[in-house]
Amino acid sequence: MAAFLASIGDTVTTFLDAAGQFFVDLLHLHWISLLISLALFSGFLVARSRATFNALRAAYPEETFQWRRVWGAYVAAFGLNGIVPAGSGSIVQLVLTRNSIPNSSFSTVTSALCVGAIYDGLIYTGATVYALTQATLPFPKPKDFASLSSFDLAFFSRHPGATLFALTLLGELVVLGFALLSARVRAFWLKVRQGLAILRQPRRYFVGMILPQSLGWLLRIGSYWYLLEAFHIGGSLRGALLVLAAQAIASIVPFTPGGVGVQQALLLVAFSSTGHTDSVAVFSVGQQIATTGLTLALGFVALVSIFRYRSFREVVRDTRRTRQVERAAETTPA
Repeated sequence: MAAFLASIGDTVTTFLDAAGQFFVDLLHLHWISLLISLALFSGFLVARSRATFNALRAAYPEETFQWRRVWGAYVAAFGLNGIVPAGSGSIVQLVLTRNSIPNSSFSTVTSALCVGAIYDGLIYTGATVYALTQATLPFPKPKDFASLSSFDLAFFSRHPGATLFALTLLGELVVLGFALLSARVRAFWLKVRQGLAILRQPRRYFVGMILPQSLGWLLRIGSYWYLLEAFHIGGSLRGALLVLAAQAIASIVPFTPGGVGVQQALLLVAFSSTGHTDSVAVFSVGQQIATTGLTLALGFVALVSIFRYRSFREVVRDTRRTRQVERAAETTPA
């Protein structure tokens, strides 16, 4: 326990030191590169939300709803996921999107929102495999995770049995849940199938999902290229792929907001041979601060101008209230 708490302390201290240095070094950033990076990242958000809109439109062909509301829900969630742990912002996206589509259900909207994860998973997997298999790259290998200054990575690396137990328990709870709700399972899967409608239309899936997602990923890679330039690390395709690989691994154990602790630990090693240690430390946190700040700003504008909320706290509170009402409706006998 003492070692675990010490690891948490090291992670927090390293993050705070790097964050503090980021704000001290603001004047030394390459601002043109930073602005280009943020513009490209904004384009990524637009392309990605358009792909999500197309999946939802395939699921609800007879309903009329606006793409700007799907975009607003996506950027609000992206921003919240950068400051709250365990991907909690995704619940906000689900509720805002569901409320934007007449006669929609959480099950169908959830499955439609997950369609994009298929292609995203391929990209993340490709970047991670590249980072882990290139012998000339200093990117940490799984056997090195236990020694990194990230308590979540270190914990799961040192306790593989606990990880396996947690995954097994989760699987058993899912199976038990289906057994208890067997009377509702068929209706549930029909709604899920409806959300995956675009996958049964190959041409529509390619044009509506693959093409905008591909554009989005090109813009995102370009954004990281210019972020590396902005922090004087040196922009390159190789560097952008290493950032993606770090984010992919961080998404598996997102116990710090946006997985920032894992990303920082991985990037400090990944760029150790290409930049000064202080510059790499500042970049490892600064890139997260820059993109999170952008998405929070866009998300707040969307909440106020599109959804008519006055704060993120208000939308989180309304999200909880909506989920409670939905659960009560599901448990009420017909």
